[in-house]
Amino acid sequence: MQKEQSKDQVAPSRRGFFMGAAAAGAAVAAVSALPGMNAPEAVSKTLPPAPENGGGYSLSEHVKRYYQTARV
Repeated sequence: MQKEQSKDQVAPSRRGFFMGAAAAGAAVAAVSALPGMNAPEAVSKTLPPAPENGGGYSLSEHVKRYYQTARV
């Protein structure tokens, strides 16, 4: 004899389980990343002057921000 299910009850599925697990994992990753975020500095340091001939590498605030976001 088979059990009849009402329309309100849905049988649990493997797909639903994995979707819920993925959503929970994403939430945990987001929450764990939040305490590690640093507030931006209110006072910026003066940057060295740009090279006269153009080009060259300078560690500007923009570059520092890129390195901060690119960290794994």
